[in-house]
Amino acid sequence: MSGGGAPDFFYREAQRLGYVARSAFKVACQSLGPLKNGGAVVGIDVKKVKVPSLHCDARVQTISADVMKLSKPQVMELSPKEKGFSVILSDMCPSVSGISTRDAALSFELGMRALDLAVGRAMNVSNDNFQNEGESCPCSPYDKGVLLSRGHLVIKLLESEDTKELSQICKPLFKKSTWLRPKATRSSSREIYLICQDLKSQ
Repeated sequence: MSGGGAPDFFYREAQRLGYVARSAFKVACQSLGPLKNGGAVVGIDVKKVKVPSLHCDARVQTISADVMKLSKPQVMELSPKEKGFSVILSDMCPSVSGISTRDAALSFELGMRALDLAVGRAMNVSNDNFQNEGESCPCSPYDKGVLLSRGHLVIKLLESEDTKELSQICKPLFKKSTWLRPKATRSSSREIYLICQDLKSQ
């Protein structure tokens, strides 16, 4: 639905094509290509999500779990041959309360979680920020992430001053980082994507 409540183009197309939500137009499992190419897509969501068989094959699976509670070894076990992922897409977003500062803070926390799962060093880089707030780092700064070297990371965030901080953390970890606002994003939404390409060797 659009910000005004009327069905927009992407909402209607998602319904017509049998996708779970309009967000399918931001990322599609068809990127895997032919079966002979191999590969796998693993989706993790707190709610049970059915894989649309019309558009996805057996290489696509969904797991119902709280990503905030999953350990890196558990996520690694879901990857092809348990060696890690070449791309990690985080579409996580907090339940919007309407209090912009609160929503942005929760969004930043989810973004940091995605970054930590991906590279493992994120919490080490930002450890000073946590200590300044009187908090302790919730994970070992030397944990290995589940993103393969030269892999890519995409994180959805609610645009705020905090998003700039996350971008600064990612810059030294990846060869390239840019911002994107997909066409499928509602005009009234503050959603923005941080695209990090080519993870440097750890």
